[in-house]
Amino acid sequence: MAELSAFNFRPGSSVLHGLDVRFKLIFLVLISVTSLKSYPVSLSVLTLVLVALLLHAQLSLKSILRAFRYIFVLLGFIFFARALFTPGSAVIEFKAVSMTREGFYDGALICWRLVIVVLTGLAFVLTTRPSEIKAAVEWLLNPFPFIPSKRIATMMSLVVRFIPVIFDQARETVDAQRARGVENRKNPVYRLRKLGIPLMRRTFERADKLAVAMEARCYSENRTDPGLCARLRDWAALFVVVCLCMFIVVC
Repeated sequence: MAELSAFNFRPGSSVLHGLDVRFKLIFLVLISVTSLKSYPVSLSVLTLVLVALLLHAQLSLKSILRAFRYIFVLLGFIFFARALFTPGSAVIEFKAVSMTREGFYDGALICWRLVIVVLTGLAFVLTTRPSEIKAAVEWLLNPFPFIPSKRIATMMSLVVRFIPVIFDQARETVDAQRARGVENRKNPVYRLRKLGIPLMRRTFERADKLAVAMEARCYSENRTDPGLCARLRDWAALFVVVCLCMFIVVC
């Protein structure tokens, strides 16, 4: 689990740790939605702000890059797909396949936006306890009738707790395959199949064991959640984030 600590809550005294979880959920939505309409200037500002906050929350740059190592594969697929299928002036041509300048720009822009979204989510998970996330989701859903707020909040809390478990299972599966020489196979489909099927099976088995353990301990949705209290710094942070989002929209 040491390699996956970026996806676990870390106690600390940073600015993000001290904010109310309900405000952090609002910040997560605002920054994620705004970044999807951003361009290089505003994306640069957002990247610097998020990286500075993560470093202030005692997460090293090496840990951030390690947390992105699987996401970089997905970003690579997105980048090359945009470069191949976006019409424009060709930069690289090979027979009937060509990569365009516009495709490179669009691919890089989309990947950058997705990096901002992932960085925002990483900052949220890193500085927020799962029990606080459960309490905040329940508080936000309580005003809506016919919605099982307690059940949805419990599911959200379990999802957050299961993220590092899934990555840990992936690491163990990759290590087992490496010991058996699977990485020497040149067929990427074969390697992906040998990784995906055991990973899904072990993840579902772990989920079944968790459900049995919760039932054995008479787990109930009616639990005492941590108290939520908005302070002046939360409202000040909301003002700063709204101003930042307005700056991004203008740019």
